[in-house]
Amino acid sequence: MPHRLLPQNDQILTVAQMRGGEEVLIAAGASVESLMRIAGLGAAEWVWRVSAGRSVTILCGPGNNGGDGYVIAEVIRERGGQVTVVAPVGPKTDAARDARTRYHGAVLGADAEVHGDVFVDCLYGSGLTRPLSAEDFALLVRLAQAHHHRIALDLPSGVQSDTGMLLNQGLPDYDATLALGAWKFAHFLMPAAATMGALRQVPIGIPAIDRAAVAVAKPRIAAPGADAHKYRRGLLAVVGGAMPGAAVLASLAAQGAGAGYVKLFADSKRNVPADLVVEQGALSDVLADDRNTAILVGPGLGRNAAARERLAVALADPVPAVVDADALILLAPRVLAERSAATVATPHEGELMALERAFDLDGTGSKPARALALAEASGMVVVAKGPDTVIAAPDGRLACAPRASSWLSTAGTGDVLAGCVASRLAAGTEAFAAACEGVWLHGEAARHASPAFTAGQLGQMVPAALAACL
Repeated sequence: MPHRLLPQNDQILTVAQMRGGEEVLIAAGASVESLMRIAGLGAAEWVWRVSAGRSVTILCGPGNNGGDGYVIAEVIRERGGQVTVVAPVGPKTDAARDARTRYHGAVLGADAEVHGDVFVDCLYGSGLTRPLSAEDFALLVRLAQAHHHRIALDLPSGVQSDTGMLLNQGLPDYDATLALGAWKFAHFLMPAAATMGALRQVPIGIPAIDRAAVAVAKPRIAAPGADAHKYRRGLLAVVGGAMPGAAVLASLAAQGAGAGYVKLFADSKRNVPADLVVEQGALSDVLADDRNTAILVGPGLGRNAAARERLAVALADPVPAVVDADALILLAPRVLAERSAATVATPHEGELMALERAFDLDGTGSKPARALALAEASGMVVVAKGPDTVIAAPDGRLACAPRASSWLSTAGTGDVLAGCVASRLAAGTEAFAAACEGVWLHGEAARHASPAFTAGQLGQMVPAALAACL
């Protein structure tokens, strides 16, 4: 099942940013040893709660992650718990050596045969950039397999913190991961995020870091005022095309995400719900309504000459726009050249690659790096969606969404996401914030839906997701 984040600090930090935050604390009077003590005590509370009196085995590495493990072990020992520490080598940092001397239990070597209930991986932390050695990998896997429950401290060993890449193939999966001080990118990025289980954060007082990424969290959305009317709440124009069903899905989701009025430009009114207004005729006439506050173009648009013309007309309108699906394949830099209003793009991986080609980007680097590069080159807010969703703004703002239900991997759910984002944009929310709000509503709607839901059933859950934000 997908996890829900319990945010203590919504920052997502690179390894360098995390070190910078720790240096700020040290400059203010903390020591590495005191920070290790805070982290270890906080993590010990989670381990103690999970173990519930059952045996705990802690694998300690030579660095400060291992030092945290010794702190956890001593807390459990002092409370009368059954704890075993395994360390293939001794500590190699001053803080880790200090923590080892404060642990008053036995330490077993790498050849020890240990079985138990709860395994805690403190072998390596967020600074790892190379694969585990064959010996460390074999030890990690053996101990993980010999226990019923697995917890990773900060990150699972063998994961690259800034990219979410697995440095070794065949790493264990974990039931929970305890992030120390702040979230790391690997907590959100695939493939690493899929191995971590429930995420919990152990705060250590890390200050706000300039230009840090953030985790998408539940937005605060106000109910309409007592004097509200449909136009004041936002009028969204949805541009349909060759496959009308997709545009209808997006429109219905937009209705549930807060916009006061959603109208669909379509060639036919067949199979359209009675409460969805359909406009026909010339698209330019529909968009001439100066009450429009946002446009959504792309779901079901098609890729022929008529679709290309509709995209050009839509993006020539001076209101914020969401560009999705087919429109992303048709989009060219020249179409955006004269736009002054905000534009949000919602590409999946294939569409992201197409946009990178269109804007002459090399498409290399982590998903956040790619999204930021495209946002800067295009001037659009980019929602790089998928099992790990990243949101990037042209000014450098960056957000990552927590993992949502894997049942979202079905046709049409991207149309629902586009409708959610467009609805928040129409309601007057700034583009980056609207993208974050739409992504959160989409994930929350999936949580409310039954397993194996259709896109239509997902859209029906959007009002329930919105209700959670009021």
